[in-house]
Amino acid sequence: MSPASRRAALIALGAVLSCNAGAQSLSSPVPPGTSPTQPAGLPHGQGAGVHSPLSPFAPLARRDDVVAWSTLTDVTTKVEKKRIVPVYPAPVAELNQKKLRLQGFMMPLEPGENQRHFLLASVPLTCGFCTPGGPESMVEVRASKPVKYKLEAVVVEGTFHVLQNDPYGLYYRITGAVGVD
Repeated sequence: MSPASRRAALIALGAVLSCNAGAQSLSSPVPPGTSPTQPAGLPHGQGAGVHSPLSPFAPLARRDDVVAWSTLTDVTTKVEKKRIVPVYPAPVAELNQKKLRLQGFMMPLEPGENQRHFLLASVPLTCGFCTPGGPESMVEVRASKPVKYKLEAVVVEGTFHVLQNDPYGLYYRITGAVGVD
């Protein structure tokens, strides 16, 4: 995928997320009339989202071999140089550069059945009954071997990156990923 196509796909995702109750992304400037020294009215993450019982997709099964979304979504934000940036607690920061497994729902960023670049989300983004979470509820995946797209949950394993200042507003990325059964 070209950088321009990647940027367009991530901007489209940002537009979807910004419709979620006035949410702000990492790259959003401080709202007009708000002082960076008074962040009281700013969002502190949006959590993992809500998987509705009306969803036609099964919720994530409990697995002991994956990092829980509750760990990844335990993030707060702060204002720094007129930008909202994530503040990672120690258990999340310690995951940086570690090989680990994640379970979630795919959102392809390329055409085709086999995906090398996609987002992994805590709730199915194709479900009209579910409420997506914030940027802390998604991980950009760069797979070394294509992962077959499916609507059900998938598990991937690779090197996890905790992002400090991603230009697209992402909090996490996993590289060298492979699909796991």
